[in-house]
Amino acid sequence: MRAVNNRVKAHLALLGANLFYGAGFTVAKHVMPRLVGPLGFIFIRVSVVMVLFWISFAGGSGFRTTIARKDWKILVLGGLFGVALNQMLFFAGLNLTFPIHASLIMMSTPLLITIISLFMLRERISFQKALGLVLGISGATLLMSAGKEITLTGNSALGDLFIFLNAAAYAIYLVIIKPLMLRYRPIIVIRWVFFFGFLFVLPFSLPQFLEIPWSLFGWADWLSVGFIVICVTFFTYLWNTYALQHLSPATAGAYIYLQPIFAAFISVVATGEQLTWIKLVATLLIFAGVYLVNFGIKQRRAVVK
Repeated sequence: MRAVNNRVKAHLALLGANLFYGAGFTVAKHVMPRLVGPLGFIFIRVSVVMVLFWISFAGGSGFRTTIARKDWKILVLGGLFGVALNQMLFFAGLNLTFPIHASLIMMSTPLLITIISLFMLRERISFQKALGLVLGISGATLLMSAGKEITLTGNSALGDLFIFLNAAAYAIYLVIIKPLMLRYRPIIVIRWVFFFGFLFVLPFSLPQFLEIPWSLFGWADWLSVGFIVICVTFFTYLWNTYALQHLSPATAGAYIYLQPIFAAFISVVATGEQLTWIKLVATLLIFAGVYLVNFGIKQRRAVVK
């Protein structure tokens, strides 16, 4: 029963994380690059969240508290792929392209995770799982592109490339960090991941941070920055890390299909955008894909040595 409850909590954590992610695309564009450059935003995001993770309670029974020598390399790589490359590529890409492009390209994350897991964690790719991935991506594509022309022109082409590389970096992070979730408490893992990530981004992001015109910030700008730092970074990383204790990387990545649903809902409420039948059909496709990937198959558990 406890294992079942933990899996339910893990799914709820992924649901909440992707709700924040879905809102983050639009919120970040509110202040970037108008007031904050992409690298300056990363400095705020990583430094503040790193401090929050380090002052968080680290107790808990049943987990090791001393990091084994062999695991330090994984934590460093986690900081590189999960924080530094992930953050820098995403914000650099979002700064050059449109939220719709970024959201659409991020749909490649589950596919990348599945491919990486196939080789690293020896996970099976069943017919139902493949069908779920296809349905989810099809629904997300339909939702995000409905009534809009998807083209790569000007700087948006470079921005789209950065977003794709960001998705690849995050997929690698989810796979390599999974074994540590079985040995350490999530907060211990994530605080070290952010520590090493901060060291990687520091020389690149500090100059832009020092150029931020704080005197021009209005209350909406402060709220936008706070939402990105606390909700889209602190809680999402913590909840994703917790979920990896009880679910596979492919399952965690599959929840990215829900981001377009949340993005569409936020758009309807905030901007009055109409909810068309095309978006409703896309929503059904996305839910069907998530269901097949998560519940319609029996996955073989990876052997972690």
